[in-house]
Amino acid sequence: MGIVIAIDGPAGAGKSSTAREVARRLGFTYVDTGAMYRAVTYLVLQNKVDVRDEQAVIQLAAQADIQFQWQAGELHTYLNGKDVSREIRSAEVANLVSPISAIGGVREIMVERQREMGRSSNIVMEGRDIGTRVFPGAEFKIYLDADVATRAKRRLKDYEQIGQAIPLEQIMAEIKHRDEIDSSRQHSPLKQAADAIVIDTSNLSFEEQVAKIIALIRQKYPDNKD
Repeated sequence: MGIVIAIDGPAGAGKSSTAREVARRLGFTYVDTGAMYRAVTYLVLQNKVDVRDEQAVIQLAAQADIQFQWQAGELHTYLNGKDVSREIRSAEVANLVSPISAIGGVREIMVERQREMGRSSNIVMEGRDIGTRVFPGAEFKIYLDADVATRAKRRLKDYEQIGQAIPLEQIMAEIKHRDEIDSSRQHSPLKQAADAIVIDTSNLSFEEQVAKIIALIRQKYPDNKD
């Protein structure tokens, strides 16, 4: 197994953008586990499957071929051969992804696929249970956090980029609700690993977030230059 950098944290803490840049600078493979669950959620919506029908959702997850490809410096998510990078960032998907990712059978399928990715190369993987469930033996465990207001403002910008106008107050309420679901679900809840290094990004710039993590890697692997 290669070097694994596990980055966990709640929605809007800056995991995806930070993990992606850390991977780029280190020359590691980047795995966006959140995009994997969003892709399954998008598939559920497209097939009009009731989220309460867990067996039907699990079947869709098992059939989902999820791949990542870099294009012009951007990571694209492909679902069954179709680029769904934009679609999986919609508010509709965001509102449904937590209950779907809480389904045990779905998580088992995704976790096994994530572990397969980590067996063949050095990776930066981000999500909500990477350091506690997917790779509990990861060499580096980072837990990114931020206050709800900061996280909501970041998510607001994400929605604006795809042309969705969502009130900030609504986004804050949705994030709080998602936090509750993610942290209380039975299977692989959002939880800070006991040996994780916590980085509060509320008052950090993007570059500062990335630099902090890179510095941690440099301490152990000084020859891995970006």
